[in-house]
Amino acid sequence: MAEPLVLLPGMMCDARLFGPQIAELSSEYSIMVSPVTRGERIEEIASGLLDELPARFALAGLSMGGIVAMELLRRAPDRITRVAFMDTSPLAETPQASTAREPQIIKARTGRLQELMRDEVLPTYFGPGPYRAEITELMLDMADALGPEIFVRQSRALQRRRDQQGTLRKCKVPTMVLCGAHDMLCPVKRHTFMAELINGAELRVLEEAGHVPTLEAPAETTQALRDWMQQPLILR
Repeated sequence: MAEPLVLLPGMMCDARLFGPQIAELSSEYSIMVSPVTRGERIEEIASGLLDELPARFALAGLSMGGIVAMELLRRAPDRITRVAFMDTSPLAETPQASTAREPQIIKARTGRLQELMRDEVLPTYFGPGPYRAEITELMLDMADALGPEIFVRQSRALQRRRDQQGTLRKCKVPTMVLCGAHDMLCPVKRHTFMAELINGAELRVLEEAGHVPTLEAPAETTQALRDWMQQPLILR
C-alpha cells in the first residue's frame, strides 16, 4: 500500500499550485495539501503540521513549502518515507534579502498586495513558456484569497528561517530535488548543491519551467513525482 502524499505549497499559494498533479495522481495516491500559513516562524508552522499529518507520509514542498519540508524532516525524520524539494533553498535568508522584504511588507499592509505581486514578485517567477498570462492570473487569485496578513506572516517566517544544510546531510530516505531551468529565485546551481548534500538524491531540471514547474511544466512535474513515489523504500 502506497503511503499518503503530503504537498506543501509556496508563499501565497494554496492547493491550486498543485492542481495538475492532484488531478493526475489522486487516482493512485491519497493526497493531502497542507497550508504553510499558520505561524510567524518556520518552526511554528512545522510544529502545527506535525500535529495533524499522518503517522507516516511522503512529503513534497515547493519554494516556501520546501523550506517547511526541511524543518519537518529535521523534527520528525522517522515519519517521512520520502521527500521531494522543488524550487527551494536550504540556506538562511541573507541580510540583503531580509531587508528587501520590508518595503514589500509595507505595501501589503497598505492595500497594495495585488500591485506588489503583479509588478515585483511574479515577474521573477516564470520561464518563457506559453502560459505565463494564465499562470499569473491564477497566482494573483491565490494571493488575493490568502490576503495581506498571510503575506506578512510568511515574509517574517522566511526572514527568520534557519540554515538546513545539516538536515539534508542526515537525510536517509528517497529524495528528489527538482527545479525549473529558468528559476531566478532558486537557481539550478542551488539545487545541484542541495542534491550533492543528500546521499543518493536525484536531481531533475525541467528545461521549460521557472519557479513554478507544477504549473509551467505540469506533465513533466507530475511524471517526476510519480517516478519518485515509485522508488523502493530502501534506507541509506
